Amino acid sequence: MPQTVLFLTLPGVMALDLTGPAETLRLAGDRFALRYIGPQESVLSSTQMTIASIEPLPESLPPDSLLVVPGVCDSAIWFATPQAEAARRWLQRQQPLLRARQLSLICVCSGALLAAQAGLLDGVQCTTHHEVLSRLKAAAPAALVKENRVFVDDDNIWTSAGITAGIDLSLHLINRLCGAQTALEVAREMVVWFRRSGDDPQLSPWLRYRNHLHPAIHRAQDAMIAHPEHGWSLEDLAARVHVSSRHLARLFRQHLGISVRDYHEQLRLGIARQRQQQGEGAEKAALAAGFSSARQLRRARDRWRDQLTQ
Repeated sequence: MPQTVLFLTLPGVMALDLTGPAETLRLAGDRFALRYIGPQESVLSSTQMTIASIEPLPESLPPDSLLVVPGVCDSAIWFATPQAEAARRWLQRQQPLLRARQLSLICVCSGALLAAQAGLLDGVQCTTHHEVLSRLKAAAPAALVKENRVFVDDDNIWTSAGITAGIDLSLHLINRLCGAQTALEVAREMVVWFRRSGDDPQLSPWLRYRNHLHPAIHRAQDAMIAHPEHGWSLEDLAARVHVSSRHLARLFRQHLGISVRDYHEQLRLGIARQRQQQGEGAEKAALAAGFSSARQLRRARDRWRDQLTQ
């Protein structure tokens, strides 16, 4: 019998927070039955798309249901509506089911804030989008808020960071409930080749150091990202982007606060992590990422352990 998944659908819902997990779970076959519930029959989403035929908030839930609470495009506005207040009161009534482990709660992005306001995250390890973390802490001082995490699971309560992290969390749920092979098949169907784990930082090395406007640095980063396994020397890279090696090193330090070598190593660590998440052994993953051995990979991870988990 399919497991029921209920999506709490409110005005202003982030379209991808809703459709990303829904599409991911749908691709798992007949394992899940998707339903959309809320205090009103139709809502306007963040993309100005109307979502209709929403079921009323049910008085009772099927056993072992999954309840998904997507985020909204501006939580300060859309979680202050009468509809959001009705949803909060309804969520409060689900506390006995949560405590009895008869219901699993899945919050995507700022959806964690609504759950926190309903008192569902007290004493729970949780996360949300990095821009909402301070408000989550204020809404639930007793919650154990984790920063810079893609998603966090605490028994039967799951929370995730922004937008696409809902897909990562859904794949993780499929892995947990349906097995690794099904999760891998869904990921491949969606062309999501590498599933992030909950311990991965929200900002990967592909994104963390791209918040600048210098064209030479962008060209250097593009070259390393295209072939992170290549043994890029500072001189080779500088010649590729038409600056001196000394100038390129100075640009990285000035604009990124990191050396060229360290940036390249973080890319390689990201590749190795992704490979191992797909089931490759440490030695094979290390070689594919450009490390000389699994031992060199371990040493690199040890050097970056504190920085990559902050």
